[in-house]
Amino acid sequence: MNEIQIKKMIENEEFVSVKNKENEIDKYMKYAKNFNKKNKQISLEISEDDLYKLKLKALRDGISYKNIVQSLIHKFVNEEIKVIL
Repeated sequence: MNEIQIKKMIENEEFVSVKNKENEIDKYMKYAKNFNKKNKQISLEISEDDLYKLKLKALRDGISYKNIVQSLIHKFVNEEIKVIL
């Protein structure tokens, strides 16, 4: 996203206020703090079908499928999401 796009979004009032600004600031400060931490490489096995669907969704969203997996793990360990098995 570039400055022109951001300006248009502001002019079109596409941004919305968050309910609890302090909590949002704290959350993103934690993200920033953890941004430069060393990453460890892992290996895991998933079904071909799941990997295909994951890559397809990532392609549609314009992001790396690995970033999706990293984000999900991060949100899970920080108790932002729960997994139901």
